[in-house]
Amino acid sequence: MTETSQSSQRFREFKMPDVGEGLTEAEILKWYVQPGDTVTDGQVVCEVETAKAAVELPIPFDGVVHELRFGEGVTVDVGQVIITVDVAPGTAAPEAAPANAQVQAPAVQAEPEPSAEAAEEAKPAARQPVLVGYGVSEASTKRRARKGTAAPAAAVAAVQTELNGHGPGAADVMAVPESRPLAKPPVRKLAKDLGIDLAAVTPTGPDGIITREDVHAAAAAPVRPEPVAVPSEPEREPEPETAAAEAAAPVSVGAARETRTPIKGVRKAIASAMVNSAFTAPHVTEFITFDITRTMKLVEELKSDKDMAGLRVNPLLLIAKALLVAIKRNPAVNSAWDEANQEIVQKEYVNLGIAAATPRGLIVPNIKDAGAKTLPELAAALGELVATAREGKTSPAAMQGGTVTITNVGVFGVDTGTPILNPGESAILAVGAIKLQPWVHKGKVKPRQVTTLALSFDHRLVDGELGSRVLADVAAILEQPKRLITWA
Repeated sequence: MTETSQSSQRFREFKMPDVGEGLTEAEILKWYVQPGDTVTDGQVVCEVETAKAAVELPIPFDGVVHELRFGEGVTVDVGQVIITVDVAPGTAAPEAAPANAQVQAPAVQAEPEPSAEAAEEAKPAARQPVLVGYGVSEASTKRRARKGTAAPAAAVAAVQTELNGHGPGAADVMAVPESRPLAKPPVRKLAKDLGIDLAAVTPTGPDGIITREDVHAAAAAPVRPEPVAVPSEPEREPEPETAAAEAAAPVSVGAARETRTPIKGVRKAIASAMVNSAFTAPHVTEFITFDITRTMKLVEELKSDKDMAGLRVNPLLLIAKALLVAIKRNPAVNSAWDEANQEIVQKEYVNLGIAAATPRGLIVPNIKDAGAKTLPELAAALGELVATAREGKTSPAAMQGGTVTITNVGVFGVDTGTPILNPGESAILAVGAIKLQPWVHKGKVKPRQVTTLALSFDHRLVDGELGSRVLADVAAILEQPKRLITWA
């Protein structure tokens, strides 16, 4: 058996999978393992964020982690190797050059025999672990002198001779590129966004690695002009007015007063989808304001109902149920526009989307076949959906196939809005804040709980009459919640 085949059988590669439909890349959010850790088949090794959700990736074999190919915060194309695992640890393996090692230039024979100290400095150093994306240095195999120590005089003279072009291999020495400052890819990207030259940043990390804090410190430091040599003259005490003016002058901190966030992952997908939806589907939005006091009383009663014990009961639950009943009464609103086949596709099921704000951006997971669920089942599904979204564990499958969506802007104290349709859906209902307001009730002005609903719909398949009926039905149910029974 050849050395190559032995090595390939011992070290298994795990590639970035396509964890959603047609995704091309994912960002590595967090590694749960490090080189040397033992892993087993099915163990989660990292968390990645796609354009749809954050997903945990399990390793498909047993072994010991050999190498992590990419660091946290790096976006990786689907199909690229992200981790290698030694599936036969303890087995003697033939020495082989690493896959990412670069070919070293042939050693140049020195004319004079160097001193013992210079020879020690010229010994090839053992290959040290390098940051992802750096590879092995293209410079010579000479050990880099430590900071604060002077190079031996013989070595300095030899290098000077090479640089002057008088010694053998002068062209090779001149071609050696200057080593890059050590920084992980996310830190390098941060420095680029802030306009910071890493060569000018003082590293504080282990082994001279530049950290995010180092970059931020460099960005926050005031820009100082380079010193200019001027003829010396006696120092003068600044006049009071001049000193005060200099102290009051604003300091330009440049990029330190700006925060730049790369557009990627979920936020990038949201932006693309919303632009596509806004400019392809003709939106119409209608509003209705009504008295929701009876529904709020029913919410309080259901909280103490034994059939709802352990479930989260809130106004959103009954609003969702009211929308489902309204869709059942007006099934044509639950449709989709098929541009390719020039057809309107009416769905016989309702996958109810709930817009959820997360640290990674707005996502819209949906409750599958929500129209067939009882009130306790709907409450349980809503609670699970919200909890999963807050933890950032929503799967791509949970955000696919939605038909109608609810977005609750009322939790932010907002009265109403004009929501944009989720791509592929026909309608979206915005729920405004519920407030105590003066309202005419039974011929008298009384304080009542009042709210406003806004329904946006695709005017290609939902005309004004249909959209108005749906919105009016939802409001009527919430004004008289007994209609949840009589209309269902």
